[in-house]
Amino acid sequence: MSDEAVSDGAVGDDLLDSARAWLAQDPDPETRAELRDLVDRSEAGDPGATQELHARFDERLAFGTAGLRGEIAAGPNRMNRVLVGQAAAGLAAYLLERAHGVRQPSVVIGYDGRKNSQVFASDTAEIMAGAGIRAILLPRLLPTPVLAFAVRELGASAGVMVTASHNPPNDNGYKVYLGGDDDGSQIVPPADGEIAAHILRVAAELSVAELPRSSDYEHADESIVDAYVEATARVADSGATRGELSVVYTAMHGVGWETMRKVLQRAGFGIPTTVAAQIEPDAAFPTVSFPNPEEPGAMDLSFEAARAAGADLVIANDPDADRLAVAIPDPGQESGYRRLSGNEVGSLLGWRAAEQAARTALASGDGGATGTLACSIVSSPALAAVAAEYGLDFADTLTGFKWVSRAPGLVYGYEEALGYLVNPQTVRDKDGISAAMAFLDLATGLAAEGRTIADQLTSFTERFGHFASDQISLRVDDQGDIGRIMSRLRAEPPASVGGTAVLRIDDLSDGFEGLPPSDVLRIRLADGSRVMVRPSGTEPKLKIYIDSSSTEGSALERQAVAEAAVTRLAEGMRALTAL
Repeated sequence: MSDEAVSDGAVGDDLLDSARAWLAQDPDPETRAELRDLVDRSEAGDPGATQELHARFDERLAFGTAGLRGEIAAGPNRMNRVLVGQAAAGLAAYLLERAHGVRQPSVVIGYDGRKNSQVFASDTAEIMAGAGIRAILLPRLLPTPVLAFAVRELGASAGVMVTASHNPPNDNGYKVYLGGDDDGSQIVPPADGEIAAHILRVAAELSVAELPRSSDYEHADESIVDAYVEATARVADSGATRGELSVVYTAMHGVGWETMRKVLQRAGFGIPTTVAAQIEPDAAFPTVSFPNPEEPGAMDLSFEAARAAGADLVIANDPDADRLAVAIPDPGQESGYRRLSGNEVGSLLGWRAAEQAARTALASGDGGATGTLACSIVSSPALAAVAAEYGLDFADTLTGFKWVSRAPGLVYGYEEALGYLVNPQTVRDKDGISAAMAFLDLATGLAAEGRTIADQLTSFTERFGHFASDQISLRVDDQGDIGRIMSRLRAEPPASVGGTAVLRIDDLSDGFEGLPPSDVLRIRLADGSRVMVRPSGTEPKLKIYIDSSSTEGSALERQAVAEAAVTRLAEGMRALTAL
């Protein structure tokens, strides 16, 4: 149907038939009622209702390497119980096919505190059990890292985590992990496509109301949480000398605090001052418009609490606690605190991991340090410099921990979006709780020497060079704008950016230097700087990552040169990507 027909309020029989068929299988009274209202209004000639039906039924929320994620509402292009039921049945069929009848597949299921998370998890458990899968539901709402840990700890064939991580309040999602040879990592091709094919078959051939269900699924007990707590506490060096630090913590209305507190106590750290208004799970996220520590204003209450406590450090988890944000005192900021970038935290933790690898090698007498440091291609080149200094292997991966976690010989991995993997022997995914343990271990060790995290950042610059980064997020209303910008950059590649000559542009869409194909452009500049451009995998925006470095002069001179280059490049990229 044309846009003109839609705007006139016209509605086709196919659209209404699809909506009615969805209504017939929807077990959720809330989404059923709002879809019924849309159908009635569309039949009465309301063009807005018809437009909304097209938005929900003309496309389907795609299942990919990030699983599913979207706004909670009725229809195949939204998150709801029908879509989750189809996903569960499709995943069950994939697991049965993969098992080849040799053994009964198993799946462990977790959920966070978002709207409908527990409902989606229970639906998944019932449908999995009804399909003959051994289904194990975690005992209550818990962080995503606990689910990732449980897949390995229980030897499960797969894991499902119901979460939308740091997305807006009315979103939810469905993240899938695989056990066995995948070692508890998130799915990657071709598994995502094979699961998606099963889901589409279920959607085409079966009604969710007709799917076999069973209440014969298991509930995991507290021992799985205890095992995670014990393993995660070991990230901190229990024998190290620790200085006293005043710390503020926020869970960002998510599920991190209960588990974080247990790990802190088990590791021997003091209990931090908490941001009371954000410490308990709340699906409405009442104090933040966007529950992502990277977003402007999201950590304002944390800074307020830190000023009142005179805190040396602020640590924050996102709502499902798989990310970590850190802030340190900075009198130059209006709030009195500066949130460190993901690259700054990632580089410091990478240096810590390299030091640990070197100490282990020295103690064993087996020669130099071994292992791999890994980060995503859009993260800072600083980690590669650390790896080179310590004689460690380094791996560039595509964006996402589904790729970082698969780096051979991994001892540490991160990506700039506040994700860190500090204990790959325990969890094969980013983990904001174990990362907090590693960072507190670093910070308290420095405090014992009379030094701060700011001092350590200066030491990093002096040893490895200064690595400056910036990121531009171009949010769009029309998803097609992203494709148009990417096409324009490919068809008309710039000769310079911000006055700096372009040496070459690597198009990763057909794969590049061993990396799988990805919709990414990497721009190499004559001064050694780098710009990465890619569409976001979870939100309607284009993301641009800018990195520059300097190893000449004093720490302050290195910083000034690198940051000036990043500023010029950011201005140039804004001009090149203007709509």
